[in-house]
Amino acid sequence: MTESVEGFVTRFAPSPTGYLHRGHAFSALTAFEGAAAGGRFLLRIEDIDRTRCRPEYEAAIFEDLAWLGLGWETPVRRQSKHMDDYEAALERLRGRGLLYRDFRSRREAAEAAASAPHGPEAAFVGAAAPDEAERLARGEPFAWRLSISAARSALGGAPLGFLEEGDGPKRVIAQPERGGDPVLARRDVGVAYHLAVVVDDALQGVTHVIRGRDLYEAADMQVLLQALLDLPTPVYRHHRLLLGPDGRRFAKRDRAETLRELRGRGVTAAALRGELGFGPPA
Repeated sequence: MTESVEGFVTRFAPSPTGYLHRGHAFSALTAFEGAAAGGRFLLRIEDIDRTRCRPEYEAAIFEDLAWLGLGWETPVRRQSKHMDDYEAALERLRGRGLLYRDFRSRREAAEAAASAPHGPEAAFVGAAAPDEAERLARGEPFAWRLSISAARSALGGAPLGFLEEGDGPKRVIAQPERGGDPVLARRDVGVAYHLAVVVDDALQGVTHVIRGRDLYEAADMQVLLQALLDLPTPVYRHHRLLLGPDGRRFAKRDRAETLRELRGRGVTAAALRGELGFGPPA
């Protein structure tokens, strides 16, 4: 439990690409309880993936969280309504010469990662294509990638870090290089996860990011972007992952039992909260 701190703001930020499951419930309750001692809890809908996000999933998010006993501030921020904010951040990075165009499709990029001799990250370190002008003239689509080496040079090579509370407070040195040059603007959407998240957190005044351990390494890239865009770096708390009977973490792609399905077979919110280690709602 976080001690009462004036100005404490955290959030739960699901993507409406499927129905919530136990893992989502655990993460949402962990963040909500973190803010319960006097802080603020925000709900954000990360709906930039236009091909997978659906309105019925978004409606179910509100229903499921309310059923669990959570409350949140309104209005709820939806990423799809704020593309201008992300474009402004991209323009700042482009203006500093930190981005380059990548004309590879997702499949081509995945194949390059799989065959890279020095690890997948080596496939995503590059610069402008030699035939870029011709490809642009042909109207070929592309993604914008951040050059990690250029970004490091722009920051003077100083080490970057963040405060991690997940395993007890400690200072962590960020290692954004291990992921290779990230896509910041996708070919089909115009923005990608890392950039949208850091812009959202800054604009919403998020002071503490509470999320699953599976996103621990994402902090490396996000801290770098925060430094490049002169944005504050929140405190991070990466909680344990909830595992199913098979020892694997709950995931939408594995058809984990959803909260809607739990309700359908008579499980109460109080019972689920107890199963996950939380008391009844206040």
